[in-house]
Amino acid sequence: MENFDEQFDALIDKYTELLLGEATPELKNKVTKWVIYTYIAKSMPPLAKHWNSEFPEGKEEIKRIIAEIKELNEDHRAKKDQ
Repeated sequence: MENFDEQFDALIDKYTELLLGEATPELKNKVTKWVIYTYIAKSMPPLAKHWNSEFPEGKEEIKRIIAEIKELNEDHRAKKDQ
């Protein structure tokens, strides 16, 4: 199991790097939260809606994380295209 955890961490690390251009622990954490929230919102919208209403400050934080990831991704793609 420990080997799997390391392998899965490498997957998140590479995904974050490809998405944003770097993979710091902070960025990996944000990407992980973004991926999980997005999956939940698509697969169980009522659960996401309930969480959003139950934790409005959490909803604002995830919105901030999503916007940050979008901006970092756009910056990374722009740098690659130069």
